[in-house]
Amino acid sequence: MAAAQAPRTGSSDRTVIPRLEGSPLLGSLADLKSDALGTYQRARHLHGDVVRITAGPPGLRTELHCVFSAEGAQQVLATQAANFRKDNAIYQEVRDALGNGLLTSQDEDYLRQRRLVQPLFTKRRVDGYADAVATETAATLAAWEAAPDGVVDVADEMMALALRAVARILFGTDVDAAADVVDRSFPVITAYVMRRGYSPVNVPRDWPTPGNKRAAAAMDELYAVCDGIIAERRSSGSGSGSGSGSEEAGADEDLLSLLAAASSVDDGEFDATELREQVLIFLLAGHETTATSLAFSLHLLARHPELQERARAEVTSVLGDRTPGAADLDRLPYLTQVLKEAMRLYPAAPVLGRRSVAAAEVDGHTIPAGADVIVAPWVTHRHPGYWPDPERFDPDRFTPEAEAARPRYAWLPFGGGPRACIGQHFSMLESVIALAMLLRAYEFEAVDTEVSVTAGITLRTTGPARCRIRRTGS
Repeated sequence: MAAAQAPRTGSSDRTVIPRLEGSPLLGSLADLKSDALGTYQRARHLHGDVVRITAGPPGLRTELHCVFSAEGAQQVLATQAANFRKDNAIYQEVRDALGNGLLTSQDEDYLRQRRLVQPLFTKRRVDGYADAVATETAATLAAWEAAPDGVVDVADEMMALALRAVARILFGTDVDAAADVVDRSFPVITAYVMRRGYSPVNVPRDWPTPGNKRAAAAMDELYAVCDGIIAERRSSGSGSGSGSGSEEAGADEDLLSLLAAASSVDDGEFDATELREQVLIFLLAGHETTATSLAFSLHLLARHPELQERARAEVTSVLGDRTPGAADLDRLPYLTQVLKEAMRLYPAAPVLGRRSVAAAEVDGHTIPAGADVIVAPWVTHRHPGYWPDPERFDPDRFTPEAEAARPRYAWLPFGGGPRACIGQHFSMLESVIALAMLLRAYEFEAVDTEVSVTAGITLRTTGPARCRIRRTGS
C-alpha cells in the first residue's frame, strides 16, 4: 500500500496557495458549472492538495479555497470545525428551499436539534427499521419480474426503492402519497438550488420568473403533503406522550411520530414548522444518499462479474432463503466492503462547503478569514497518495487491515467531525439489507459500462445506468 502521506505537487513554497488558471473574464465559472468534479480533480492534479479556484466576473468573483488531502479535510471538518461554518451560498439556498433542519442549522439551533433527534438514531432504534427496508426491497424485486427485456435502470430503481423505504420509516402508512410528491418535487428543487448557488447574481425568489414559479410550486406541494401528515399525527395524538423519543416507544411508531414526541426539559420540542424542516432534510438525505450507494454498487458489480459472484456467495451462505435483518450486517463483511468501495468511487456527498471565520492554517497553508472552503470527497477518494490505482474497483481496499493503514479522513462519504451525518448507521443498514436481497435474487450485467454524474446537493447520474437482470439459477 502507498504511504499515508500524499505526494506534493505544485509550488515548493507551501505558504503560497496556487491558483487554477481560468479565463480572464469569468475565471473557472464555466468549468465549475459544466463539470465541477472534473475541475476539482484537475486542480489537485496540477497544483496539489490546497488550491484556489476563482469563479465569476470581476467585482462579483468568488474565490474557492479547495482542500483535497485527508489531513486538510480532518482539520476543516473536525479539529478546527468551529472555524469553518456552513455559511456559503449553497447552504443558504438549501435553507431557503427546505428550511433550517439538521443539515443546515448552526450554533445553538443545531445543538438543540441534534440533542432532540439523537435518541431516534441510536443503533438499537435504527435496527428496528430493517423490516421496512426488506418490505420495500421485496416489492422492487416483485416489480422486476415484469421488467421489459430484463433491463432496468439501477439509478432510477434504487432512487425509487430508497425513497419508498425512507418514506415508510418516516410516515408509516402514508408512504404512497409522500413518495409520489417527493419524487416529483425534489429534482425541481435541487436543480433550482444548485443553479442559484453557482450563479454570481440571482433575481429575488418572489419575482415571477419561470424558474422561480416552477420551484415555488414544487416547494408548495412538498410542504403541503408534509404539513398535512404532521397535522393528522398531532390531531390523532399519535406519538404524543412518550416524552423523549426513547427506545422503549412502540416498535410500530414511525419516525415522524417519534420526532413529534421528542422533547426535553432544556430543549422543549419541535413546533410544526421545525418538524416539517426536519422531515424534509431526512427525506433528502435519507433517500438520495442511499440510492447512490446502492445504484453504483450494482453498476460496479455488473461490470465485475467475478466480484459479483463472490458477494453473492457470501449472501447465500449467510442468509440462505431467509429475510436479512440488522444482526446480519456483521455477518456480511465482503458485501459491506463492496458498498464502501462504491461509496469511495461515487460518494453521495461529493463536495462539502464551508466558510472560514478567522484565518487558519490547513495542511501547511493559510486560509484567510471569510474564505469559501471546499472539501471534496470525490477528489480525496481518488487521491493516489491514499489509493493506489484509484479508479480501479477493489472492495479489498476495505479489509480491516487496509482501513487501519489509511488516514481516518481518506474516506469520508458521511463527512466527519461534529457535523458527521447522523444517519450513517441507517444508510449502511438499508444498503446492506437491500443489496443482499437484490444479489440473492438476480444476476446483473452492465448495459451501460460508463455512467455520467454531476454534483448537485448530492451526486446524481446524468444518463442511464442500465443493467440486464437474470434470475439467479435460471
